[in-house]
Amino acid sequence: MADLFDYIIVGAGSAGCVLANRLGADPSVSILVLEAGPMDRDLMIHIPAGVYRVYCDPKLNWNYETEPERELDERGVGVPRGKVVGGSSSINSMVYMRGHPLDYDGWAAAPGMAAWSYDQCLPYFKAGETYAGGADTWRGGEGPLGVCRGDFDNPLYDAFIDAGGQAGQGRSDDLNGHNPEGVARLDATKRHGRRCSAAVAHLRPALKRGNVTLVTRAMVKRVALEGSRATGIVFDHKGVERTAHADKEVILSGGAINSPQLLMLSGIGPADHLRAHDITPVVDLPGVGQNLQDHACIILQYESLKSYPIHKVDRPLRKALAGAQWVFTRGGVAASNIWEAGGLIRSNPEVEYPNLQYHFGPVGFEYHGTEIALKQAFAIHVDQLRPRSRGQVTLASPNPADKPLMCFNYLSDRNDLREMVEGVHKTRELVAQRAFDGLRGVELEPGPSAQSNEDIVRWIRGASGTDYHPCGTCGMGTGAMAVVDPQMRVRGVDGLRVVDASVMPRITSANLNAPTQMIAARAADYIQRAPQLAPVDAPYRFQEV
Repeated sequence: MADLFDYIIVGAGSAGCVLANRLGADPSVSILVLEAGPMDRDLMIHIPAGVYRVYCDPKLNWNYETEPERELDERGVGVPRGKVVGGSSSINSMVYMRGHPLDYDGWAAAPGMAAWSYDQCLPYFKAGETYAGGADTWRGGEGPLGVCRGDFDNPLYDAFIDAGGQAGQGRSDDLNGHNPEGVARLDATKRHGRRCSAAVAHLRPALKRGNVTLVTRAMVKRVALEGSRATGIVFDHKGVERTAHADKEVILSGGAINSPQLLMLSGIGPADHLRAHDITPVVDLPGVGQNLQDHACIILQYESLKSYPIHKVDRPLRKALAGAQWVFTRGGVAASNIWEAGGLIRSNPEVEYPNLQYHFGPVGFEYHGTEIALKQAFAIHVDQLRPRSRGQVTLASPNPADKPLMCFNYLSDRNDLREMVEGVHKTRELVAQRAFDGLRGVELEPGPSAQSNEDIVRWIRGASGTDYHPCGTCGMGTGAMAVVDPQMRVRGVDGLRVVDASVMPRITSANLNAPTQMIAARAADYIQRAPQLAPVDAPYRFQEV
């Protein structure tokens, strides 16, 4: 491996793969991509229903855990993050959601952030995908990422969507298109029955060109600095410390946990915190590691009065048959990402646009260690989408091998807890509709005994966890706590950017994989000093409440 490149990208996750592909389209540049995990060779990564197997595999997962969360009964919450080529896009549930247009218009309303309005983000969403339903004003038809609508046949999906309409919570034929509100069949990052991770969509084509070098199992230690300029990356590989040099830029794409950790290890961050760990501050950036956000999640489960094949697919013979069907046809239950229906709804009439998200699965489950047991039931994830609570990522020590400390401060704002309680009521309202008659059994979680708001709050505190969407710890902006500018350049350091979900100033109102890829595509044009794509004026339905 050479030691001089034009660009060095740290992290082969959703953002890093997009950057490698977009920057590497210029054959005159050389790019090094460093990834801490292994290559994505495990077959279960590529089988959509294998998500629970790879999600629990410690070889593919950073397996972070928060500090005790005060409002969650002092529990530590597990925070899985992908440690494999493709990053979390190789172990997630594949749901493709962009968020609401008002999320991006909200970003753009902040000083200096006018370029991040929805009409300027939409062309990058479109350019990034090939949507199986065809291109239109809102959807793309020629991009590298395969996106398709869920089509696994199960009556429980139909009941869920019908019930959403009956409950007055709304229905949509495309939550990523003209109607971003209501319940619907969800989109997924799948193509021909396989997971379409960022590695499949973006990195593999980039590697074929020959000007992108990928090094896996590389433990990055710090950014190499000369004065206030980033010149390279120091990392361990196969037991040897190496330094790779970047002639143009170093780009951190490690995600909302690893990117701020690496900045702080390099002397870029809150000066007092760095000194406390015997790290000499190079640039005092107080916002590094702050502004940590996530979608708190609860899961309601109900007994299903009717049994369907998916409820027994974990039995050895049925599992083998499902695997064989996938191998030969790329179809059947193994081609499903399970969470094929969901919705974006409002918990109360006071909110401007949807503040809760459903993910619906036609099967119940419980974990026994790392093993999952299926139940004759159905499950509904409920996410609180725009939390006011904020947390932080800090260093545990100056040793890069030590996991950083993190606390989301889930539900520390009273409004967040109120909206979660409202989410339980909304879910119960939906499941009580006639569409579920003959299908709806006893409520398993939280259960019939949790009726008062006080009972529900107690259950929420014991049951809430992450929906795997950390962001915000290297936020974009122009204020005192901004870490990067609106083009994702680290303040006070030349030749260094952060490009991943950590730059989001405020979390979007849905899953983060799609917006992270959009952010990376825009960053590539900024890095190359290419014009941004022309804005797309796409109207969308705004439901009156």
